[in-house]
Amino acid sequence: MRVLLAAWRFALVLASCVALIGLSGLTNAALPGILPDGSLLPSLAPMLDRTSPAVVNIATYTTVQVRNPLLEDPFFRRFFNVPDRRRYRRTQSAGSGVVVDAAAGYIVTNNHVIQRADEITITFSDGRTLQATLVGTDPQVDLAVLKVAPEDLIEISFADSSVLRVGDFVVAIGNPFGLSQTVTSGIVSALGRSGLGLEGYEDFIQTDASINPGNSGGALVDLHGRLVGINTAIIAPSGGNVGIGFAIPANMVRAIMDELIANGEVRRGYIGLAVQGLNVQLAEAFGVERTEGVVVVEVEPGSPAANAGLAAGDIITRVDDRNIAAVSDFHSKAAVTFMGDELSIEFVRDGRLRKVDFKIRDDNLEKMPGERIDRRMRGTELQNFRSDESAMGSGVLVTQVDSASAAWQFGLRPGDIVVAANRRAVRNLTDLREGARASSQQLLLRVYRAGQYGYVAIR
Repeated sequence: MRVLLAAWRFALVLASCVALIGLSGLTNAALPGILPDGSLLPSLAPMLDRTSPAVVNIATYTTVQVRNPLLEDPFFRRFFNVPDRRRYRRTQSAGSGVVVDAAAGYIVTNNHVIQRADEITITFSDGRTLQATLVGTDPQVDLAVLKVAPEDLIEISFADSSVLRVGDFVVAIGNPFGLSQTVTSGIVSALGRSGLGLEGYEDFIQTDASINPGNSGGALVDLHGRLVGINTAIIAPSGGNVGIGFAIPANMVRAIMDELIANGEVRRGYIGLAVQGLNVQLAEAFGVERTEGVVVVEVEPGSPAANAGLAAGDIITRVDDRNIAAVSDFHSKAAVTFMGDELSIEFVRDGRLRKVDFKIRDDNLEKMPGERIDRRMRGTELQNFRSDESAMGSGVLVTQVDSASAAWQFGLRPGDIVVAANRRAVRNLTDLREGARASSQQLLLRVYRAGQYGYVAIR
């Protein structure tokens, strides 16, 4: 109600201002932001004066190999006496970032802004430039944390994104199309957007505040100047902004950031549940009156959830302090569940509300069918591998591969030890699951076989 009244008053003041300017000539109305009676116009400028210096421009430089099919042909090189030398070129790209800890010099941005960068340069609104070092990345949520020397920095404080409502006013700050800092405004159009195929874990804030290329990694703030999200993606069927932009919620950003700062990487815990949304038909079938929650459809044997006693048919209503009304709520909570965390799950079974507490450990899962990791590994059997004598120390051992499976056709064999997936280190089945989620296009596995390393790409 306060927001509606504020918007109504703002519109009324603007209309009055236009009318008064036309009648009064060049008096106080000629001064920007001042009405004829001397009162100030409503403006976001004071908030932006405090907030904008914390939003930075990020320039990245990457060295890439110049590939020419003819020059890669050995016969062509010998025939024309072409030297066997590789050619490289240096590319540059730009994005945005947000200073979230001025004392320590931490900056949050999107992973895709700095991915594969050899050099990262931060430019501040006052023109200063600093070199940044990479603290860690989380491709599953598309976040990265950078660090610069803490020299006269200004930070943005985090808001509690769980209290956002559709219709709340928000402001996007970033550097679109390589332009200097730009501010756009709008509202929260939707919450909990998922299933877009953009990231491994999706729980986006949707907004109609204009977000364009270059805004990635910039700030989405409320009218108090607090960070409610990190701008990350748009839907642009025509190539430009159509008023559908997405931001990663601040609560998720903060949890991932803390994990990256503490450990340099994100090690999510595996709960071991497959769920689907509760609807009216399922509620009637299970004899419950509620229609919000998720139904457990499968529990992975040996997983933390199985050891805690959860079973298919349980209706989960709450995980820790988060109400679970839809599948997106459950997945959002899974995105910020890490190794060693203790979970408290409330669920309904046989009409009674129950609760279980358990700890997420990395040694709960020792073996499983590959299709439970990723559909592209259907037909394989996998198990954790640890050896103090082995060159890689730990990974995932492939114990069986069906000769009719895609994994076999693309070159995976029994005895292979998977040590990386989509360029993410793999030490156990949980790591392999996380790596597989990093790309929907292909599953690039680095394997150790017969004393040598190699790659297997499964599509």
